[in-house]
Amino acid sequence: MARMIQLDETVRVSNSVVTVGTFDGVHAGHRVLIQKVVNTARQRGARSVIVTFDPHPREIIDPGASGIRLLSTLSERCELLADIGIEEMVVIPFDRDFSLMDSETFLENVIWRRIGVSEFVIGYDHQFGRDRSGTIETVQQVGKRIGFDVSVVSRQEVGDRTVSSTTIRKALQDAGDVRLASRLLERDYRLNGTVVHGDSRGKEIGFPTANIQPEDVRKVIPKRGVYAVLVRIEGEYHGGMMNIGIRPTFHGEKERLEVHLFDFDEEIYGIRLQVRFVERVRDEIPFSGVEELKERLKQDRTVCKRILSEKE
Repeated sequence: MARMIQLDETVRVSNSVVTVGTFDGVHAGHRVLIQKVVNTARQRGARSVIVTFDPHPREIIDPGASGIRLLSTLSERCELLADIGIEEMVVIPFDRDFSLMDSETFLENVIWRRIGVSEFVIGYDHQFGRDRSGTIETVQQVGKRIGFDVSVVSRQEVGDRTVSSTTIRKALQDAGDVRLASRLLERDYRLNGTVVHGDSRGKEIGFPTANIQPEDVRKVIPKRGVYAVLVRIEGEYHGGMMNIGIRPTFHGEKERLEVHLFDFDEEIYGIRLQVRFVERVRDEIPFSGVEELKERLKQDRTVCKRILSEKE
C-alpha cells in the first residue's frame, strides 16, 4: 500500500521521482505517466511520489464546479497508485491561497524544498500553477537552475489511451455505462463504503441487501438502475447485484445504494467494503406490487450470475 500523507507530514528525500496532478480515477491516460514515475524511480533507486490535491482544484478555481463528483476518493486513489507501484502519495490541501501560487514558487518551495526531487516527470500537455502558467519549459528551466532532471511523457507514449476523467464521469452518470468506464479506466469502476442499517425491506421479500454509505459524498454514483457487481469484504470477493435508486415500488424518495450478495448470510453492519461495477442490467422501474418485483429480482439474479461467471 502506498503511504498517503499530508504535505506537512512529508519527510524530504532528495532522491525522489515526482509528478503532480489530480489523477482522479487513475485512468488509462494517467497510468502512462504514473508508470513512467515508477520505472524511473526504480532505475535511479529513488522514492516514487505522486503529489495530488484535495479538494479537486476545479472546486476552488471555478465556483460553478463546486458540485464536481470524484471518480476516486483519496483512499481509492492511494490504493490504485499502490497497485501500479507508487510508494508515496502526498496530499496538498487546495485552497484559494494555494491556487494563487505561481508555478516556479511551487516547484522551488513545495517540490524541491518540502518533498525533494531528483527527477520530475511531466506530461506533454500538462500545465499547472496560477493561471496554468507552468509548462514543460518552466519545469526544465527551474530544474536546470536548482538541480533536478526532467522527463517528458510524449503524445506518442500516451497514444490512443488519451482519455479524460470528464468522459468517464459522463458515461457513469448519464448512462450508467460501467463497461465503457472500465475500458477507459482499464479496471472495473469501484466504490468504497460502509454498510449501514436500512429498513430490512429486502430481507422481508427474500432478497436481503446491504445498504452502502459511500465514504465521500462527492463520489460519482452511476445512473440509477440494477448492476452486476463484485463486492470485496475483508479481502474476499463475493458476487452480487446492486440497485441504485429510490425504490419506486415502495414510493421511496431518498436514493439508496443496496447490494444483494449471492450465497452470503453473514452480519456485516459497520463493515467497510468495496463494490466493483461489472455491467448494467436494467433501469430502475416501478412494479405493480411485491410479487411482480420478486419475480423480476429472480430474473435479475440469474442475469447477474451469468455475467459474473463470464467474467471469471
